[in-house]
Amino acid sequence: MELSTQEALELWRRTLTDVIGQQGPDLSSRQLAILLTVYLTPPPHTVRGLANRLQISKPAVVRALDMLGKLDLLRRRQDTEDRRSVLLQRTVKGSVFLSEYAEQVRSAAREL
Repeated sequence: MELSTQEALELWRRTLTDVIGQQGPDLSSRQLAILLTVYLTPPPHTVRGLANRLQISKPAVVRALDMLGKLDLLRRRQDTEDRRSVLLQRTVKGSVFLSEYAEQVRSAAREL
């Protein structure tokens, strides 16, 4: 099923409307992009790697990770092989959040 521009934007609007209507965290686009990248692409994930992949600065990644960590959606740990590097880990809470988010996307798509 190929969506027109209007349909794609409507799907995104409906999903966002559903998400902000919930009691869960209200993530920024940057935070959501980082979270999705960590959960949907093979590890390992580092600040440097995310900055390169998303073409944003390392401080911007760190700020987003600070919030994602406070929400327990991602966890940071020091790389035991390269102590200068910080690895990102998925969490159960993050997995549940994204599963629910995916269901909201599917629900919005069914309504189109």
